[in-house]
Formats: sequence, structure tokens, C-alpha cells
Amino acid sequence: MKIVVGGQVDKKEVEALVKEHGPDGVETSVKSDVEAAMAVKTGQADYYVGACHTGGGGALAMAIAIIGKPSCETVSMPGRKPNEEKILQAVKDGKKAFGFTADHMETAVPMIMRAIKAQ
Repeated sequence: MKIVVGGQVDKKEVEALVKEHGPDGVETSVKSDVEAAMAVKTGQADYYVGACHTGGGGALAMAIAIIGKPSCETVSMPGRKPNEEKILQAVKDGKKAFGFTADHMETAVPMIMRAIKAQ
């Protein structure tokens, strides 16, 4: 499985969390938002994760533009913590790109990885 890290902040930290909590043998790469979204669109990556300060703007704007809003999920935003049930449902629904606030990454990334591993 290949997971790309986009977003605007803390990319290396997000990548480390993906490696720690992701499926066995997960391959990760840190890319610009455009490159990361294109990797998912062209099948070079299975999922996109990204952080910013709002959870949806800088984390997902290019993913929404390139792979489409129906494939993207804002996992958290200021004042709204990640919800594991909603993340599980998003993965079941075929969402491929996940955005969250940087201050929630230590909660959001493990939840996203558990949902992906459950598929």
C-alpha cells in the first residue's frame, strides 16, 4: 500500500505517524499537494493524508480540485476532533484523501490507519 503525505504543515511528522500506525509494509512519500493528489488520481498511491491549520483548506484543497470532493474527507477542524466512526464510514465509502488539523494529527492519523487496515 502506498500513502502520500500532502498538506501544508508538519509533513514529516505526519509521515512518521503513517509509518508507525499504517499497514505492514506501507510505503510513504512526502509530496506537494498537487503531486500527492495526482499520485492518487493516477493510481500511483492508494491514499492521501495532509494537515493544515483548518483541516480542510491547505490540507485538502488540491485533492478536492484534482480527485474530487466525493473522494475527500475533512477528519478534523478547529473545535471538531476526529471521530473514529465517521472515519471508518468514510473509508468504507471509498474516500481516498483525508485532511485534519495539525494539532489533531496524533489522534487522526492512527484512526485513519486503523480504518484503512480494517478494509
